[in-house]
Amino acid sequence: MFRDSDKAQKDMKYAQACLIFAKRLGLIEDDSLEAVKQRCQAENDKRAQMLKEDAVFYGLTNFSFREYLEWEISKIKLDFVSESKQVKKAYSFREIPKKEIKAYYKNNRDLFTRYNGDRFPFRDLKQIIRKRIREEEFENEIKNILRQLD
Repeated sequence: MFRDSDKAQKDMKYAQACLIFAKRLGLIEDDSLEAVKQRCQAENDKRAQMLKEDAVFYGLTNFSFREYLEWEISKIKLDFVSESKQVKKAYSFREIPKKEIKAYYKNNRDLFTRYNGDRFPFRDLKQIIRKRIREEEFENEIKNILRQLD
């Protein structure tokens, strides 16, 4: 994320669309970049305090703004894809029929193949495929928001 200026502008628009969607889902109260900076500072303060107390936590001890934004977007996607309770309150997930899950498996067998060529059995992959389908649903929602922003 955030390489050259043209890509940086596209990445920032994508991030803004994710923040707008997160607000609609009730995951954040404020989708402004200023609010992201405040949440970043609050997270950094929390981690600094945990570090002082020798508490165990995972990840960085201090986020830059860009690192925090990427981390927050990852959390938003994860909440959506895992169909968290908070997201379910604000978003009506469509039912994913077994037929669609099987079709996804058949159309993407290369994703579910081990290095030596044998495949994971379908029954072991149902949950993973559901999440992949939800990822596509998330990206479609973001594309819709991006169209509205243009």
